[in-house]
Amino acid sequence: MTPDAHAQDPATSAARRGALLVALAAVCFSSGGLIVRLVDTSPWTTSLWRSLFASLSLSLVLWVARRRSILAQWREGGRPVLVVAACMALASTCFILSLARTSVADTLLLLSVGPYVTGLLGWLLLGERVRPRTWLSMGVALAGAAVMVSDSYNRGALTGNLLALVTASSFALAIVFIRRHPEIQMAPAAALGMALTALVALPLADPLATPPRDLALLAFFGAGQFAGGFLLFTAGARLIPAAESALIGMLETVLGPLWVWLVVNEQPGATTLIGGTLILAALLVNTLLDLATANRSPARQAGMR
Repeated sequence: MTPDAHAQDPATSAARRGALLVALAAVCFSSGGLIVRLVDTSPWTTSLWRSLFASLSLSLVLWVARRRSILAQWREGGRPVLVVAACMALASTCFILSLARTSVADTLLLLSVGPYVTGLLGWLLLGERVRPRTWLSMGVALAGAAVMVSDSYNRGALTGNLLALVTASSFALAIVFIRRHPEIQMAPAAALGMALTALVALPLADPLATPPRDLALLAFFGAGQFAGGFLLFTAGARLIPAAESALIGMLETVLGPLWVWLVVNEQPGATTLIGGTLILAALLVNTLLDLATANRSPARQAGMR
């Protein structure tokens, strides 16, 4: 084996490990809709327990890893961390309320427009350049979202679908704010966001009425689905290109509706399938083109040497 091949082995191994971690994160995230369907708690009680377990889990991991209390890490982040946490709290709250008012497929597919909302907000607020093909993909994805929402009133899902779009927009706003303030650390912001979500849900929840079975599922919802998925994704995303992370992350959108179909026989409607196909196709093509561009750049640089 040549010296060059030996030199490439660590990078290849890291990339494979990153792809595996992101895939595992997508599997964790995909379980959220099924858990919501399996528990008998109200949406506010579900939101309370999920966010509480998620915040405690993330805070514990951050304390062990950094040997500083989560309160100290929040103080170090200052106001920017609070702004990102507030956006994440709004996204988390609307996510649970959306799942309670529409199908899992509708919620997850509409959340897939998030990257395009991020691009649009980045262009409007930060002056970031958006490539022509991304504008085209954005238009196709928004057309898909319009198809899904067009029939949602007749299906009694309009409120849920609009809440899904608020979820995508809130999280996109958090990402754009992080771009503007790159010193913000996502993990402490996520822990604070979940704590804020719990505070919002507390007055409207009935936590003491939660049966043990539901409490166990909600503990996994917070500690496993959110905190575990978040930690796996952040660890893996550092090792692979952003486009590859986005591509692998599409597993959540595919697997989420599949779990509820297999377990509770929740089937998506025709407009969901049509609109969702447009959204996923736009995201898939745009992401594959991003990957192709990223792969050509090193080859072009090598040819210039």
